Amino acid sequence: FIFKYFQRTLTRIAGRYLAHQEGLPKLPVPPLQQTCERYLAALTPIVDPEELNHTWQLLEEFQKPGGVGERLQKGLEQRAKKMENWLSDWWLQTAYLDYRMPVVVHSSPGVVLPRMEFSDLFFPHRYAAKLITGVLDFKSMIDNETLPVEYLGGKSLCMNQYYQVLSSCRIPGTKRDNVVNYALDKRPPTHITVVHNFQFFVLDVYNSNGTPLTVDQIYIQLEKIWSSSLQTNKEPIGILTSNHRNSWGKAYNNLIKDKTNKESVRAIQKSIFTVCLDAPLPCASDDMYRTRAGVQMLHGGGSRWNSGNRWFDKTLQFIIGEDGTCGLIYEHAPAEGPPIVSLIDHVVQYMKSSEMVRTPMVPLRMPQKLRFNITPEIKKDIEEAKQNMNIMVHDLDMKVSVFSHFGKDFPKSQKMSPDAFIQVALQLAYYRFYKRCCPTYESASLRMFRLGRTDTIRSTSIDSATFVKAMDDPNTEKVALLDKAVKAHRAYTDMAIRGQAIDRHMLGLKLQAIEDLAALPEIFMDTSYAVALHFNLSTSQVPAKTDCVMCFGPVVPDGYGVCYNPMDAHINFSVSAFNSCQDTNAARLAQALEDALLDMKTLLKQTPKAKL
Repeated sequence: FIFKYFQRTLTRIAGRYLAHQEGLPKLPVPPLQQTCERYLAALTPIVDPEELNHTWQLLEEFQKPGGVGERLQKGLEQRAKKMENWLSDWWLQTAYLDYRMPVVVHSSPGVVLPRMEFSDLFFPHRYAAKLITGVLDFKSMIDNETLPVEYLGGKSLCMNQYYQVLSSCRIPGTKRDNVVNYALDKRPPTHITVVHNFQFFVLDVYNSNGTPLTVDQIYIQLEKIWSSSLQTNKEPIGILTSNHRNSWGKAYNNLIKDKTNKESVRAIQKSIFTVCLDAPLPCASDDMYRTRAGVQMLHGGGSRWNSGNRWFDKTLQFIIGEDGTCGLIYEHAPAEGPPIVSLIDHVVQYMKSSEMVRTPMVPLRMPQKLRFNITPEIKKDIEEAKQNMNIMVHDLDMKVSVFSHFGKDFPKSQKMSPDAFIQVALQLAYYRFYKRCCPTYESASLRMFRLGRTDTIRSTSIDSATFVKAMDDPNTEKVALLDKAVKAHRAYTDMAIRGQAIDRHMLGLKLQAIEDLAALPEIFMDTSYAVALHFNLSTSQVPAKTDCVMCFGPVVPDGYGVCYNPMDAHINFSVSAFNSCQDTNAARLAQALEDALLDMKTLLKQTPKAKL
């Protein structure tokens, strides 16, 4: 899914966008034999020996000289020559736009920001006004192409995703969605949308001379919006965006038949971003607060609470609760986590330094309320979306926690990669719980390449399996096995970010086969391939300077979604699962993960360094 490397090596240098982009290398197509060998190694800890042997025979057949594998590989290499990036269009379609499950829980990540203490009713609006100004400040760097280029280990990274997150929106279809970016229009949007009590408003955030409104002016406009939307009996039109994509696509076509509705929907789609002013939730204990904030960002708490106070197709929605619960949710198709987290870090920093400036009171016109004509058919669609949302809300099992015993500091003191250390702990936690290893996905960024998105780090390796099986055996020398497991993960990570991992290459070969061949090669019909893609653990490291955490849902019915932000002296974790699966439990896995991290520290502390 998301960002995957170490902050210490990420530096930013100002530079012009297009010239920089053209200098980036193109994503390579890995050698066929290399991928086949690595695929077999990745399968070893997760499929039984008989199945593995069958797959080995299929792979031998697949890579014969002059055979089907070679033909598909040549097709991919030709595609790579012709295109800026052989993968990016395919990935956008298969991973996002063709995916028909709701974006809520199943695709869109949420981010929980530090809790705010709002001392009075109007304080949330002051906070919102500063936040909006901070985002516009970041936008000015994008517009002027002065956004500092990011570097990793001396190599510059693709900055394209930063140019996709503002003024963009997903548009539903009955079979496939698309994404529209209005930032590229001759007259780019100058408004944001604000939603309060399910009512949407257009808020112009620029003066006629192109300068942004001040914090003070935005605050006054937010007050006007708030006081003109106090009724709580409005139809939650936004909840339609949370439905299954085919159902929403059908309802969308019906909704926009009406001219007023079409104009209102277009105003939301074109807006730079959305701000959701949420109603307060019932009080929760401090221990439960983080978890509740996590689900609030992911789905809004259900139709009785804030799930209708969203437009889930909008790329960026900032959420500000009256009770101090703050964060955002983003639609995943245009970008991964790094640009979002970078924007958050900038905005949080900006808000610390930005004070309310009293500005001469030029009267500003009342923000425009968006009108919707609700026919009986639309009302029926809203009721269906409400029911489906409430089922999703009841099904999501979530635990957001802070591991306070150590952060990046401890693995670094042991000369181990913090990310690899956490991933091995996750393997140990899962193994102790289920007595087996499972297919594990960790996202690796391909931004070293032009238009790069992600590939998969397969955290379950032969070395990690050996370590987790030995960890609770008193008769085994475990430190060397832990060291080996951590190093194997680090090596796979390096391989993935250099475009040499296996998952996207295999996907490319499969999609090439769909285009070129009458029948799909057996390798893609094999049980092992289905097992390999059934990610019981879908994980992502999303490092941020801000003390926040990202959350997302599992990608399979019997799986977990695990996201973490390793700070210097603590680690923020979110773990999700589905209540409808009897075998998964988010709080239990979160506890097992905490135990695994502490046990691995104890193991290393008991052993003199010389042994490593």
